[in-house]
Amino acid sequence: MPVRPTAARPRLTALLALAVAAGALTACGGSGSDPDTLKVSFKQSTDNSVHVMDAYLADVKRQFEKKYPGKKVDLVPIKAPDSEYYTKLQQMLRSPKTAPDLVYEDTFLINSDITSGYLKPLDGYLAKWPDWRKFIPTAKTAARAEDGRTYGVPDGTDTRGLWYDKALFAKAGLPAEWHPKTWEDVLDAARTVKEKVPGVTPLNIYTGKPAGEAATMQSFEMLLYGTGDGRADPLYDTASKKWIAGGQGFKDALTFVETVYREKLGPDVATALDPNIQTIVRGDLLPKGKLAIDLDGSWLPQDWQAGAGHAWPQWSTRLGLAAMPTQRGQAPGRVSMSGGWTWAIPAKAHNPDLAFDFITTLQSRANARKWYIANSGIAVREDVAADPAYVKAQPGIAFFTDLVASTHYRPAYPAYPRVSTAIQEAMEGVTTGDLSVAKAASGYDDALKDATGNQVVRR
Repeated sequence: MPVRPTAARPRLTALLALAVAAGALTACGGSGSDPDTLKVSFKQSTDNSVHVMDAYLADVKRQFEKKYPGKKVDLVPIKAPDSEYYTKLQQMLRSPKTAPDLVYEDTFLINSDITSGYLKPLDGYLAKWPDWRKFIPTAKTAARAEDGRTYGVPDGTDTRGLWYDKALFAKAGLPAEWHPKTWEDVLDAARTVKEKVPGVTPLNIYTGKPAGEAATMQSFEMLLYGTGDGRADPLYDTASKKWIAGGQGFKDALTFVETVYREKLGPDVATALDPNIQTIVRGDLLPKGKLAIDLDGSWLPQDWQAGAGHAWPQWSTRLGLAAMPTQRGQAPGRVSMSGGWTWAIPAKAHNPDLAFDFITTLQSRANARKWYIANSGIAVREDVAADPAYVKAQPGIAFFTDLVASTHYRPAYPAYPRVSTAIQEAMEGVTTGDLSVAKAASGYDDALKDATGNQVVRR
């Protein structure tokens, strides 16, 4: 199993990240001002066997170059874990010498980059693009800034739930059709697996800074947003426009994380804090029957399709799906978080018009349908969402699409990335046992004040 990083390793990782970023910057420079070359930067999977995005973009590149004779698309992959990808991308966006013409932006970071002046508003282009009317309203808001302008075109959304191994459940005497009603139901199932099926990991929840936003969104917020009444946002108070300090719900969510790792229901701490934990879960633990329950996203099957790096045709019969319950089963009874990615044009792009033409090619109805199916995404175009070819493409799409009715979106304001990091630090403290829940929550409050300029309210 992977070893836990030493104190020196993060510094080494940071230095390596800067070195790789420098390479990416050089790759983006040079011919950046060539009016016939479109530079498209995107996040490449850190798993060498996964090529879903690469294959999709290569196909769109061929279409585009055929449609626009004399134009060339230069695909510039950034291969890095999420947190390092964001750093490298921002380094590239700062200068016209390194800025690509089109970038792949996570919705959680886009407002931060908008505030920094890194991105170009797209409203003028969108007003002339008939297909924009076919995007669902909630998806459109994902890339809309506080100034009311839109800075990105979403390429899909996602939801989250519980994946569980039916074979391991059978060995543990648990039901094949599992519908936990409370957090305690989830923990009890994991405890039963630990007792009855030794040698496997009962429950995975991502945690700590190495997992980045996966820890915040796949795990912590899936818990936090299930602690209240389902109406009020537990992270950000829209009335006062302030962030909410760590109250009882925050502490309850941390207690759940602490319980998983204190009772050894999750991966061993070294594995949980490995930066490649998501690849380990999708590529090893689940396909090899080593993990009973995984709190994770709708996109997992992209790694298991025929021809993918971890082809696993049995996944649809081996794995079951259950909604993540609210803390005590209070209404609405289940919880999900949604996010997604967008295509955005840097403010310092040399070929913005050509970049938007590439966006419209990426998000034509046919290409959008192809992408949603390939990456196990949830459609944000209404015409694709109603397409039988999409709906029936693979098991699980209907389940995860149904969760949209119970989903929440992160408060994607400029301070959010720093708030997310503060959450990860609190999670890591209780995961390793270095901090009590009370101290982790107190540390979060201090970090929250720093991250938001003391724009904090208690609830």
